[in-house]
Amino acid sequence: MKSIYQRLDEILLKITAPSFRQNRGLGNEIGYWIFDYPPQYELLVREHVELIKQKINHSGSEIHVREFDLYEIMLEILESRGYLAKNIEMEKTKGSEFVFNATKKTLRLATDRDLIVQYMAERVQPNDIVFITGVGKAYPIIRSHTVLNNLHKAIDQVPVVMFFPGSYDGLELVLFDEIKDDNYYRAFPLVDKY
Repeated sequence: MKSIYQRLDEILLKITAPSFRQNRGLGNEIGYWIFDYPPQYELLVREHVELIKQKINHSGSEIHVREFDLYEIMLEILESRGYLAKNIEMEKTKGSEFVFNATKKTLRLATDRDLIVQYMAERVQPNDIVFITGVGKAYPIIRSHTVLNNLHKAIDQVPVVMFFPGSYDGLELVLFDEIKDDNYYRAFPLVDKY
């Protein structure tokens, strides 16, 4: 089995290969990829994502890595609508579960007007490679399979890579290697573990 360091080192080679941007998914759409990793390496993966972004975005290459942190997007949307402070106060009186559900409704998650998906779709450029991070930080409000399912409708011209703290076997997402998120079969593992 490859170490986390070996797998991280393969990401840059994989996404800069000319074939990566031409790869097609199961329904002949542009490829969606998942880089899964043991959750204890979250900080290491964050650092490596930043390193990859710097290398590609400052290399003079025509491609650009655009990172979307699901947690940061959620906070930005809530703040822009004046709900962030209200949510904090509401949690004190009505509890976390109530705030989670209210936040999901506010973000319109899993609908055709999903604000997280709209946020990303409005910012993607033709030469981008999209990196989705913050999956673990955004749980349980934002679920990775929901984002991926809805994103297919909005972003279909550029490759998307989700960094997933858990495991993905090509069919099932297991967040933190403990919480079965849901079945998802439209993405490919970005880097093999063996």
